[in-house]
Amino acid sequence: MNPRIDGRAADEIREVTFQRNFTRYAEGSVLASFGETRVLCTATVDEKVPPFLRGTGRGWVTAEYAMLPRSTQTRVLRSTSRGGQDGRSTEIQRLVGRSLRACVDMEAMGERTIIIDCDVLQADGGTRTAAVSGGFVALVDSLRSLREKSVFRFLPLKFLLSAISAGKINSHALLDLCYQEDSSAEVDMNFVMNHRGEYIEIQGTGEGGVFSAGDLSELLVLGGKGTQEVIEKQKEALSLDESELSFS
Repeated sequence: MNPRIDGRAADEIREVTFQRNFTRYAEGSVLASFGETRVLCTATVDEKVPPFLRGTGRGWVTAEYAMLPRSTQTRVLRSTSRGGQDGRSTEIQRLVGRSLRACVDMEAMGERTIIIDCDVLQADGGTRTAAVSGGFVALVDSLRSLREKSVFRFLPLKFLLSAISAGKINSHALLDLCYQEDSSAEVDMNFVMNHRGEYIEIQGTGEGGVFSAGDLSELLVLGGKGTQEVIEKQKEALSLDESELSFS
């Protein structure tokens, strides 16, 4: 019997697409779709840096994350109605920012900031991993806009990256959890990895108890497989040319 709600194999990701140039004005704009999850990721180039970086010659990448009111089955209050951002959104936007900063050569970027806005239009699990993966595509397009202005010869990237979730449900290790799977997972993990198979960040918790080293190893294999498949989807969407990159 297939343990998955949607009939996928245990190690199969959902249908993943990155629709670039989704909005008109941002330097990078991408609708990231992971199954029924939809996250709009936009990248804005700001020709200044935070005060602590002024005069250093280094750039900065930061991120913001929010869920639209009817991105879920019941209405989510806007942060303005709550009196501030909730802890979950703050945690996720910090994850997105940390992940994307890891892949950028800040000295090559110069004293400018790229702001990645991740707005969840529809949530069906994996919104943070979709935000990281879509945010990377938007980031690349914003860097391309600077390269077209001859700001730099190569895109100031150290590597390609993506993110994916994995978890254990009824003792089955599953890749890329939809919401129904995620909400009943005994173990829930998120992986951010680069195209070389190296880890940028791992988040993991035993939602329903503890997990073993064997469980962790099983999920690490799934995370590695899933992130590389998502990176291939990103490369296809971006039509990346080796002449744009300073690495292979």
